[in-house]
Amino acid sequence: MTSRTSAGTDPVTHHSAPLAEPAEPAAGDRRRWFALAIVMTAAFMDLVDVTIVNVAIPSIQRDAGATFSQIQWITAGYALAFAAGLITGGRLGDIHGRKRLFLVGIAGFTLASALCGFAANPEMLVAARILQGGMAALMVPQVLSIVHATFPAHERGKVFGLFGAVVGLGAVTGPLLGALLTEWNLFGLEWRPIFLINLPVGIAGLILGSRFITESKAPKALKLDLVGVALVTLGLLMLLYPLTRGRELGWPLWGYVSMGGALVVLGALVAYERRKADRDGSPLVELSLFKVKSFAAGIAVQTVFGVALGIFFLVWTLYMQYGLGWSPLKAGLTGIPFSIAVSAAAGLSVGKLVPRFGRKVLQAGALVMAIGVLIYIWESGHYGLSIAPWQMALPLVVMGVGMGLIVAPLTDAILSEVPREHSGSASGLISTVQQMGNALGLGLVSVVFFGVIDDRLAEGAESAHGPAVGAAFADGFQHALGWVAAVMAVIFLLMFALPKRSAQHIEGAADDPSPAPRKEPALVG
Repeated sequence: MTSRTSAGTDPVTHHSAPLAEPAEPAAGDRRRWFALAIVMTAAFMDLVDVTIVNVAIPSIQRDAGATFSQIQWITAGYALAFAAGLITGGRLGDIHGRKRLFLVGIAGFTLASALCGFAANPEMLVAARILQGGMAALMVPQVLSIVHATFPAHERGKVFGLFGAVVGLGAVTGPLLGALLTEWNLFGLEWRPIFLINLPVGIAGLILGSRFITESKAPKALKLDLVGVALVTLGLLMLLYPLTRGRELGWPLWGYVSMGGALVVLGALVAYERRKADRDGSPLVELSLFKVKSFAAGIAVQTVFGVALGIFFLVWTLYMQYGLGWSPLKAGLTGIPFSIAVSAAAGLSVGKLVPRFGRKVLQAGALVMAIGVLIYIWESGHYGLSIAPWQMALPLVVMGVGMGLIVAPLTDAILSEVPREHSGSASGLISTVQQMGNALGLGLVSVVFFGVIDDRLAEGAESAHGPAVGAAFADGFQHALGWVAAVMAVIFLLMFALPKRSAQHIEGAADDPSPAPRKEPALVG
């Protein structure tokens, strides 16, 4: 699992701008339910595709001969491409038609899945995963826009509830399905069916979507900001590439220069976005939002949370399969208590706790998750390589409860003081930084996990096999989890800048006769 997927319940919208209210859709049109099934299937396919990969990564590494930096890019490349394209994908749908962009996205996603499944070498697989993330960035932002344009207002609450169920189901199904497909080794294809399973689903979605989805556009859409996308992507690449390759290359000087240069590029992005906002009012990043303290702090929380989850889920998979020698199926089944705990706590958080206790629920979630991480560190050290799945259940449930208390209400807390005219842009930015944080966390795995393993194996080079390798992976796992616990403490402190109440009321709403902004669940792509 990775951040957006592991969360499974993150209520983030992917719109680049507030949707213009379309003419009220007709309630009697049965085609809208076919359209709903199609877009929900596409969203489910995207969710599962991310969660399905992590559990199969050790098999990919062994079968394809990928280096550890390449397996980092199999996940980080997807997250980076998805993040870089999210806002632009939403704007393209507003401009050129959401149905059209959805069909382009699902066709491209299906093609990229085929390229992943038939990849001849690790380099091709990484490239195909980057393409897949880019296509998801075209497909996913259209989903809620299509729903909004297709269903009348009185039906949307029920529809968005179904989306929440789909998100939760994707979080549980992905790892288990990935484990089963890898374990079964269908037709001798090893890990490849985890990608090829998308082909019949994508083709059916393309054919049925072209028939049943109604086209819609935004009457006044924001312009594209391709320069902003290029600067964001370049800055992150300059940061992530040296992080993932530096360990293998002996941390060369150019890596440090590149990481320093990334800060310069991101500074240039801020300057450019400021000028673009003054020039045509359609920057990729609405910088004025950061003047809102709760939004700025919330974006920091979302980014750092993405970093923590990016580290944890990759390291966890490698620890179970490489360190403990477990099969993909055993590792996949071990994660089920975590997924169930996340979904249950998320529902309780939004429905019961946040309306009563506000921000304290999110802060409690950060502390509970940190406690779960610390329990896991203790158990890993105490039981060593003989630890059993049932012994992991306690820390995983505690972590899942903590995560569930955070992910569901966090977006509302971040958006609560944002002016309503910027709510769409702010939502898109939340989704984007979550994915960027995830990609950064995956890059940091080289430092906080593999670096420790290298050191441990170097200390006992004469016995760097069998139990020694397992012990090194266990040490790396415990060290990486120490970082995750520290990050959760930082998140707890950052949350003091969030509103005390998870405001369902935007400031001034009591005096504003206009309709309240929609609260839509996310498709965590």
